[in-house]
Amino acid sequence: MDQIAIGRFIFKKRKERNLTQEQLAERLGVSHKTISKWETGKCMPDYSIMEPLCQELNITVAELLDGEEKSVHPYDHQRILQMMKEARDLKNKKFMLIGIVISLSGIVFLIFSQFIGGTDIQEMLSGFALGISFPLMLLGMILIIRSKCRKGKDL
Repeated sequence: MDQIAIGRFIFKKRKERNLTQEQLAERLGVSHKTISKWETGKCMPDYSIMEPLCQELNITVAELLDGEEKSVHPYDHQRILQMMKEARDLKNKKFMLIGIVISLSGIVFLIFSQFIGGTDIQEMLSGFALGISFPLMLLGMILIIRSKCRKGKDL
């Protein structure tokens, strides 16, 4: 995938449809700056916006991803969208797994802090373990919630 070619293609198709960046942005529910970033190749449209973008430009997802009309790739429109959704789901699962591991690490540090003590060094280690346990659990929970929220948003 060539982001620059895709951006030029989006620009070309938008102009063919006599749409301004503002008009296309309004139809898609994004800002005109987002359209500009796509057209200059600075970023790619998110998979969740690709289907509406293609409908507005009267192209297929395969053509969009190729950056040219009449794509010769054997993938159909729905299959490409499904593959992109599966990739997003895998990313969400990764965040969920990382969140669980970090939360469990926080719990281990919390338990560890309760079992050590006595000497000054042991008390210091106990305090450190206790101090690090809560931020780890909080970070883990944030990652878990983030993955759940993204999953809900993508459905």
